[in-house]
Order: sequence, then C-alpha cells, then structure tokens
Amino acid sequence: MVTEEVIKSGELYDASDSELYEVQWRYNDLMYEYNHTRPSNRRKQQEILKELLGELGEDCVIEPPLRANWGKNTHIGDHVYVNFNLTLVDDADIYIGNHVMIGPNVTLATAGHPLEAELRNKGMQFNKPVHIGDGVWLGAGVIVLPGVTIGENTTIGAGSVVTKDIPANVVAYGNPCKVQKML
Repeated sequence: MVTEEVIKSGELYDASDSELYEVQWRYNDLMYEYNHTRPSNRRKQQEILKELLGELGEDCVIEPPLRANWGKNTHIGDHVYVNFNLTLVDDADIYIGNHVMIGPNVTLATAGHPLEAELRNKGMQFNKPVHIGDGVWLGAGVIVLPGVTIGENTTIGAGSVVTKDIPANVVAYGNPCKVQKML
C-alpha cells in the first residue's frame, strides 16, 4: 500500500492503489452522512465535521453539500464560513486560516497529474499542499491549484483560477489569477 508519507511527498505515486480506496470510503461515508443531515441539526453536522476533518476550529459553518477526497487532510481555523459546494481535493494537506470566507462552488485542489499521458494512464499522481491565510475571502467559483499559498487578508475575485502564490493584503482575480490592487 502507498503510505501517507509518499502521498504527501510531492513525488509521483500510483493513486490507483486499491487499499487507498478502502481507507477513503470511510471518509466518503462520513461525508455522505454530513451532506444528508438536516440543515437545522447544526450540532450533528459539527460532530460529523470534527470526525471527518483533520482540524475544525471554533464557530465554523460549512454549508452542505461538501465534497472531499479525504477530509482528514483539511485543517480549518476559527470563525470560518464556507458556502455550499466546497470541493476539497485534499490528498495533501489543506490549511485554511482563521476568519476565512469561502463562496459557493469553490475548489481547493492539492492533486495533480503528470503531463506525460503514459504516466497518467498508469494512475500516477502528485500532491502539494494548499495554504489559505487568515482573513482571506475566496469569491464564488474560485479554483486554487496544488502548491498555492494565499496570503492573509487577501480577496480572490469570483471565478478566478489561482495557479501561483498570491501575497497578503491584495485583491487578485482572473484566469490566471493576478494581483490587481494592494490593500
């Protein structure tokens, strides 16, 4: 079986390892349970999130539905609000700071695949962590790619594709996402 160290190393590995799926299904079942909990039952939702996620801070709201490859590799700070349809491709760690706002239909992706079709066809993959700083606002439909860090207090405009690090205290948007204004 592929180890967690290999998965998080940034190196290529065989992601089609059947033993990985066995472990992943437990987390997928928790996600299913979360997504099918009544909206009024916030207490049950929080209990499931604490079991599903690597870390969940105080006073966090994640509106269902939520989708994650694992869940356990996502670490969320305090006072975070996430609108519906967050997708976490969390094969490596995703770190979300405190006081972060995430709009609907946002994807945070740590997984990538080699450019060589021959390697992709063999199920090869690599993963790089994603870091979202304190006070960040990700607008609706933002996509953050593997290895990206977004600095604190930055706003990423709706529909942006963040392919490279974005510094703190800026407004950035576009495809690819670029700094447009200093705050």
